[in-house]
Amino acid sequence: MLKVALIGGTGAVGQEFVMALNKHPWFELTQIASSERSAGKKYKEALRDPSTGILRWHNKEQIPEYIQDMIISKVENIEPKKFDLIFTALESSDAQVIEPSFAQTVPVISTAAAFRYENDVPILIPGVNDEHARLLDIQRKNRGWKGFIAPLPNCTTTGLAITLKPIMDKFGIKNVFMTSMQALSGAGRSPGVIALDIMDNIIPYIPKEEEKVQIETKKILGDLNAHSIIPSPVKVSCTCTRVPVSDGHTETVFVETARPSEPEKVKEEMLKFSKSITIKKLPTAPQDYIVVHDDPTRPQPRVDREINDGMTTVVGRLRKDTVFDNGVKYVLLSHNEKMGSAKGAVLLAELLKEKSII
Repeated sequence: MLKVALIGGTGAVGQEFVMALNKHPWFELTQIASSERSAGKKYKEALRDPSTGILRWHNKEQIPEYIQDMIISKVENIEPKKFDLIFTALESSDAQVIEPSFAQTVPVISTAAAFRYENDVPILIPGVNDEHARLLDIQRKNRGWKGFIAPLPNCTTTGLAITLKPIMDKFGIKNVFMTSMQALSGAGRSPGVIALDIMDNIIPYIPKEEEKVQIETKKILGDLNAHSIIPSPVKVSCTCTRVPVSDGHTETVFVETARPSEPEKVKEEMLKFSKSITIKKLPTAPQDYIVVHDDPTRPQPRVDREINDGMTTVVGRLRKDTVFDNGVKYVLLSHNEKMGSAKGAVLLAELLKEKSII
């Protein structure tokens, strides 16, 4: 068993890490660090609102027994030499400072954006761009670290990149237009979204989100050379919005392909990709990486987000585009806090362990 620590364990994403690591066959969570307010408390008590006493545990399942009485540490009291791997669920400003201090000694898998755009840092989605993991050795050499920083993509990027990969491999892609309808949980709990702002409403702007998706998609679908990743020439344009849904990001996607692409052939390639995915035997990998619905009323967040415990990207309304000479359009749904965050990070750790990078 590899010993792991979790930095930022009491927030929404941290709680998903706790669930994802419960009874994990490869990783043992032995220490959690969080804010000054939580340090020194038992994990379960740290989740209580100090003013109301309400337990701020958002998962439908109970808090796992293994973690309830674990004492939360201060970040500075984490000794990286004691661990094989550290997961972080931090704001980018904190990650910028904290993650390199650990990566000097031990691998760090991060949900933050702080290092995604560095030349020697890959943005990895297991099964999509596994070959980019070789860049982690270059990162180690460049920075003189024993460990590395491996960040996940933005949760909005995840489902998009997963569905574009089989299309690009078979038909080539020229242009992508995407509009997202993103869940409230994607904004986090602090500052989050104020209830009165989102009730009976759609917020048509999420700061920096569109730029992240556009840059990250091109990097994920790009090619690795000897020193860095050459971004894909695919052009990506998106509009990101917030909607009153608890979990699950829905996206409408329009793809102009380089070669003729009929919806049935695109569906066939998506399902073939899902069936032959390289990470199928990893403990956290879903049975189906992509599910494609023929029912025009799917996907729906409330119905589909928990398929394979939130690790499956669900596609529906796959049809021919009427503007592009060659192209398709579809709707996708991806669970932002599971595949798009904590469980996706655990899956990435499994991939890197299998490749002997961890």
